[in-house]
Formats: sequence, C-alpha cells, structure tokens
Amino acid sequence: MFSKETYAKRRNALRETVQDGLILILGNVDVPMNYRSNTYRFRQDSNFLYFVGLDQQGLAAVIDADGGEEVLFGDDFTLDDIIWMGPQASVAERAERAGIAKARPFDELGDVLKKAQSAGRRIHYLPPYRAENSLLLEKLLGIPAAGQQAGASVELIKAIVALRSLKEPQEIAELEKAMDVAWLMHTTAMKMAKAGVYEHEIAGVVEGIAISGGGMLSFPLILSIHGETLHNHSHANKLSEGRMLLMDGGAETAMHYASDHTRTMPVGGRFSDRQRSVYEIVLEAQVKAIGAIKPGVAFRDIHLLAASVLAEGLQGLGLMKGDLAQAVEKGAHALFMPHGLGHMMGLDVHDMEDLGEDYVGYDDQVQRSDTFGTAFLRLGRKLQAGFVLTVEPGIYFIPALVEKWEKEKRFTEFIRYDEVKKYLDFGGIRIEDDILVTSDGYRVLGRPIPKTVRDIEETMGG
Repeated sequence: MFSKETYAKRRNALRETVQDGLILILGNVDVPMNYRSNTYRFRQDSNFLYFVGLDQQGLAAVIDADGGEEVLFGDDFTLDDIIWMGPQASVAERAERAGIAKARPFDELGDVLKKAQSAGRRIHYLPPYRAENSLLLEKLLGIPAAGQQAGASVELIKAIVALRSLKEPQEIAELEKAMDVAWLMHTTAMKMAKAGVYEHEIAGVVEGIAISGGGMLSFPLILSIHGETLHNHSHANKLSEGRMLLMDGGAETAMHYASDHTRTMPVGGRFSDRQRSVYEIVLEAQVKAIGAIKPGVAFRDIHLLAASVLAEGLQGLGLMKGDLAQAVEKGAHALFMPHGLGHMMGLDVHDMEDLGEDYVGYDDQVQRSDTFGTAFLRLGRKLQAGFVLTVEPGIYFIPALVEKWEKEKRFTEFIRYDEVKKYLDFGGIRIEDDILVTSDGYRVLGRPIPKTVRDIEETMGG
C-alpha cells in the first residue's frame, strides 16, 4: 500500500467532485475454478485499490459525499479461517491502514443503503464486471442485473476517470517496477525463440518471471508465430526457421500496476530481407508516433500519423498505391492494421476499461470514429501531462480479411491485392512501448527492451 494519507486524499477529491449522495465502491471476492475452495488467483478491483488500497477479499467502502463519513464494511476472520490462512488483521485494523475511521460488519451494508434509498438519497455505484458483484448489487439495491449498467453513476465514472488518468509520481515509480520485470520477460523470450521450441515452453518461463517479480501477468500472455491473430492466446505451435514470434505481454507489480509491451522476433535470431523490410516500417511508425506525443495533442491524430507512415511504407513495398492521404482517411490502411494505436495504462493494463471505454478514451471534443480500424482506437482524446499510454502500431496479413475485402472489391484504388496475397504466409508484426506524457513531451518508461533489428538480433544471438 501507499500511505494512508494517499488514499484519504484521493477519497476527498472524489467526494468533492461527486458532492451528493453515497458513493459505493465494492471490492472483489474469490472466484472458484472448479469447486468452492479451489479459487483463481485473487485480483482486487482496481477502483477499490485506488481509493482504499486494501488487497483482501470481501470488503466494500461507502463514502458519504454530503457529510464526509467513510465506512469500511467487512467481516473479521473466524478461528477456522485463521487455521487455514494464518493470523489476519481485523476489519477495524485494515480500515485504519486505509485512513478510514469506521468499520462495520458486511451484513450491515444493505441496511445503510436501504436507509439512504428510503430517504431519497442517491446511491452512486460503478458498472459491475463480475457476476458476484452483480448479484450483490441486486441484493443491496434491488436493481436487476440487466439494468445495472444503465443505472451506474455517470457522475461517479467521470470523476474517477479524471482522477485515475493523471498518474502520481509514486504510481509512475510502481509502473517502472513492472517495466523492469517486462524487460526480463521479453529478452528471455528472444533468447529462447529457436527452431524446435514450443510456444508453451517460452510462455511458461515468461509467466514464471512475472510471478517471480512479486506479482503476476498483467493479462493472459499473447505469444504466437501467428502474429496476424491480434489476441492469440494459444501456445501450441512449434517454432521453425523462417517464422516470426510475436509476444505481447506484461507484468503486474504486487500493488497491481501494469506494464504492456510487444516485441516481434525472428525464430533463430535473423530477420529475412522480407521480414526486415516490413519490420522497419512498423518501427518507423512507432518512433514517429512516440515523437509526436505532448500535452494538447489528440491521440487520434497520432494514430492517423502512424497509419500514414505505415501506408507510405506499404506503398514502397508495392502493396498500396494511389493517394495515401485519402487511403488513410477512408480506412484502407486498416487492412494491414485493423486496431487502434494504443490505450491508457495504470492499475489496469487497459486502464479503467471496466468503467466504459468511451469515458476513458473520448470526451465532448473528440468522438469515436465509425471507420473500420480507427473505430477500434481505445484512446482518442487530447493528451494531458500525467497520462500513461501505449503506442503499438502493427502490420498484419490476415488471410480471411484480405479474401473478404478483395471479394468485395474494397479500396481497389489503394490496395494491390495481387501483391498482398504474396504475403499471406507472413504473419504479423507489432511493436509496443509504454509512454508517460510529460509537461513538455513524453518519456518512454522502463529499461529499453531491444527493438531495432540490430539490437534484437544481437540479443537473440547473445
């Protein structure tokens, strides 16, 4: 945990923004894998972590936005619990660690909320993403699960997004701890990427590194020779010469701050001429996109800048043609990069996405595009100092997408389908780093993970 003063300051800022009613923040509970006492690894709710800091199951916090009272709800452990778990702090002791003056048993939470409802007070709650909390909300507030997303407090969502988007110095330090683990994860994968090795062999070592760093993976590892499948979680393939291995992976620290990096490496340690030519285009797009980051610039414009660099490079390979500005405006480049350039990061690898992607990545000034490819951009709004985000351009040759667009004769004025089809066995390339927006520009976070052709080949051969 950070200091209790940190959490008290955050709750005060939240209360000042919301101003009226009760703010309910639910923690998470254990989720069984296959029977009640065999659970998945516990992961606390990130909003609860941000405002309370307690990383234990079965807790909830209520903040009175009018009177300022704060209460932590939870139950003390029984002797039977302690036999299996060891000594545990009381709820009152945990409340004190978070700077909360009052602690009450969990079964009193419903009475407090019903009393407030009867008095006509507003209950601010967040949209649930776990079935357990959805069922709990139905019990506490009488709101059926189907109506909970619509009934969630937009005022509370916007207040939390405004606070969590701007990272404190201590949060940046925690993020960089995750980056240190990520460096070892990715450089280890590079050294293991040899012909005859199975993907699951590398995946197991990489996940072990994340755990040995004190936390866990920040999301299920993407590691595959089929990099053209954007979120490929299968690790069943055997590596062979001539293929590339794409690894998109990150670590969480013990406090759950996340990293997220992607590297693409040639199996055996040497890029072919064709692989190198495509890789250099993606790298140029990433470097130029990162260089354009500064406060006040809309990230959607940086996304389109990267798309323009990709289109120019693809034209140089003979895969695109025509007026490239029009091609990007109309979305023809999305045949090769059908995703956005990046997303916010912090306590979640896709930071605050449980609150609603449009609340996090867009606002009244910048609205989401409906053009294929750019429509999947998670972050489009103007950047502010304190934002942490990813920059991850890519080029992919997706046979099903190429076949569909060619059959529909889409963008034939921009795409040379006969040439593109020569790359259908290529796979995909993505390069991703984590960036802090500073007062006058940007800073790439973490120990630099090799990403030039030369540095990757030297690391793989070392």
